Amino acid sequence: MDFSVKKLACDAGVFFSRAVQYTEEKLGQAEKTELDAHFESLLARADCTKNWTEKIYRQTEVLLQPNPSARIEEFLYEKLDRKVPYRATNGEILGQYMLEAAKEFGPGTPYGSTLIQVGDCQRRLGGAEREFLQTSSISFLTPLRNFLEGDWRTITKERRLLENRRLDLDACKARLKKAKAAEAKAAAVPDFQETRPRNYVLSASASALWSEEVEKAEQELRVAQTEFDRQAEVTRLLLEGISSTHVNHLRCLHEFVEAQATYYSQCHHFMQELQKELSRRYPNSFVVNPRSVRSSSGDPSSTVPINSLSPETEALQIEEVQPPASGTRKAKVLYDYDAADTSELSLLADELITVYTVPGMDSDWLIGERGNQKGKVPVTYLELLS
Repeated sequence: MDFSVKKLACDAGVFFSRAVQYTEEKLGQAEKTELDAHFESLLARADCTKNWTEKIYRQTEVLLQPNPSARIEEFLYEKLDRKVPYRATNGEILGQYMLEAAKEFGPGTPYGSTLIQVGDCQRRLGGAEREFLQTSSISFLTPLRNFLEGDWRTITKERRLLENRRLDLDACKARLKKAKAAEAKAAAVPDFQETRPRNYVLSASASALWSEEVEKAEQELRVAQTEFDRQAEVTRLLLEGISSTHVNHLRCLHEFVEAQATYYSQCHHFMQELQKELSRRYPNSFVVNPRSVRSSSGDPSSTVPINSLSPETEALQIEEVQPPASGTRKAKVLYDYDAADTSELSLLADELITVYTVPGMDSDWLIGERGNQKGKVPVTYLELLS
């Protein structure tokens, strides 16, 4: 019990000393040991990494799971170390509803059979979404969370310990400075004409006591300096490890992009198959919007404009269109294009064709000629040459 009391008293003394030093620093009454510029830059870089990693992590959670209640539920299950119960995605639920509706309406009816096709597609989209969520959580969210809950907590703990060591060091410096000032004052030679010999003896004794106090303060300062330097080196190594953290997060970011690209590619593939199937079964009632179909070259910035012509041009047969006397231009084809019907001209990337316009034609389309072939071509697939 006696040892515990002494330890408690010692810890209380250290805490009080640090509190006094911290307060005096804030009031400008005490000097503060400053870290070098490189160390300060490491601290700033670490803080910046923590802040942005936390923001990216939180927003990625919102992206992957927009429902805040579901996020809280998953968090609680994770903290309780229990498996998160199965939760169907919105696409899977929608697909299931469509399939059940098709049974009620009759699978043999046009509406029922179409519901079956669309519902199956929605279920596959939901499955792709589930796979994307799982992959992103493992390859991207988990490393970010491990950094925030593991590495960063260790860095924070060591930085707090370093701050305590600095306060101890500065408190030792302040005590040494006061002890030296008191020693110098006690060692001053007394005036024997005005001072009794007994006072001289007391002055000499006080000087010796202050000399011992100075030696003790110097010893404490050396110990505090050693502990501060050791802790500063430990903290520096952890802060320099932030570079490795960036490399690891960069790899995770690439994996997240790959998972996202795979997911959207699967969704695009599923929807294209559905469009083709519905177009084949109901050619007169289901028309694919050309604006939503991207180029076959994979360029995401180029789309096929809506194939819309004025009533006069619609009634005009392509074979009857004659090139104007002037105004024809050469154009280079940028991407492959498959004609949607006989009024359009299929294109191959990098070939040269002759293009011109006719009165009343939509500005997104031109008439293109290649030898004896003629048809409408989208402007976004061409580079007009002078």
